[in-house]
Amino acid sequence: MTQTASRIDVRAIAPRDRHPLIFSTFHALSAGQALELVNDHDPRPLYYQFNAQMPGQFAWDYLEAGPDLWRVAITRTQAGPAAESGSCCGGGCGG
Repeated sequence: MTQTASRIDVRAIAPRDRHPLIFSTFHALSAGQALELVNDHDPRPLYYQFNAQMPGQFAWDYLEAGPDLWRVAITRTQAGPAAESGSCCGGGCGG
């Protein structure tokens, strides 16, 4: 069973700060824990970033899919090397 450990509503966060916050929160999760992401649009580009950096280490489940509110549970399925690197995206997170 997935346990939601954190909820991040990015609508009130500056775009440049969003991805670093999301990735640092995800890295702090234990396997089986999830963060809930709340946004005003589909965060599909973030999914692709997770998939590129941490393939097989997360599950992505839409809890609500628009049109005005999007909620996604991002569950840590296993720990991996990305968790120890301390870098979310090499400084290229744009939001």
